[in-house]
Amino acid sequence: MLGFVAIIMVSWPVRLVPPGTVLPEQISLYQIVDDDICLKVVRDSALYREGWDTLLQPVFWRRMMKIGPDTSIVNIAKTREIVGMIPTANWAYKSKKAKKAYEDSVRKTYGLKRKDEIFFTSGRSHFYQFEKVLRSVDKAIEVFTEEQTDPWYAQAILLIESPGRMQFSTDGAYGAFQLMEGVAKEVGLIINDTIDERQDFVKSAQGAARLINRVCIPHTRAICEKYNLSYNESDIWFRLLVMHVYHAGARNVARVIRKINPKEGGVQLIQEVWKTKSRRFGNASQNYSQITIASLLEFDELIQTQGIICPPKEELIP
Repeated sequence: MLGFVAIIMVSWPVRLVPPGTVLPEQISLYQIVDDDICLKVVRDSALYREGWDTLLQPVFWRRMMKIGPDTSIVNIAKTREIVGMIPTANWAYKSKKAKKAYEDSVRKTYGLKRKDEIFFTSGRSHFYQFEKVLRSVDKAIEVFTEEQTDPWYAQAILLIESPGRMQFSTDGAYGAFQLMEGVAKEVGLIINDTIDERQDFVKSAQGAARLINRVCIPHTRAICEKYNLSYNESDIWFRLLVMHVYHAGARNVARVIRKINPKEGGVQLIQEVWKTKSRRFGNASQNYSQITIASLLEFDELIQTQGIICPPKEELIP
């Protein structure tokens, strides 16, 4: 059983449908109707049912995904609450004294402490171009399903790592699923002086699926069991912890959870992860699951407003 999500076929691009489509509540996996017309995507109603779409952090990142780099959002670092917007160039040319005065005024207005950071984050609509990744999501879902790995991760990873592009990260991760060289080799990919299978989409997807299935999920289970956290592997909060392991590594996630010392899982645990740092688990790591949620919500909005849901031809999982 792959989890409490629905894999739905979408016709692309086609006539508009009203947003707010009711999402399926049961476990279902449908066969694609026509490879030339309909594409598979994951839609998870729990994102809305559990209120993930209302949290300040995903709201912030969704806004970031809609504006260009010429505009910066003024936000409170610890909560990502949006307190203003400013032209990026205007902020860059302000003096240090003027910047400090502005930040102090925000702290005073919102009753913050002097140590509370104020971020000025430029828009990223140039990176998060989800229209370009739609066909890749369809292909990745197929690969993950063949690898007996929850396809929820296929879509989530593609949407946040390399939406519609191929590039190296500053740490050396590469390919559509941003695999590090050592990790890629451990899950069976060939990388040498002449070949880098991370360039091959299917090979990269296979590597990511194996990493999720063989490493990330087992380590997340172990973390939960260590703290006697009741979980279902289809829970969004569990999946987000798996995503953190995928991005930051099991040891770094384990250190953060140790600092939190949770008594239960759920939305509150993930919110604590967003506020907790430990060694190599810093701001970028905290952002990872926030961006995951925002990307899934933005992608779902895209599907609802620019596509139609195709009728299933054959239900594969009841």
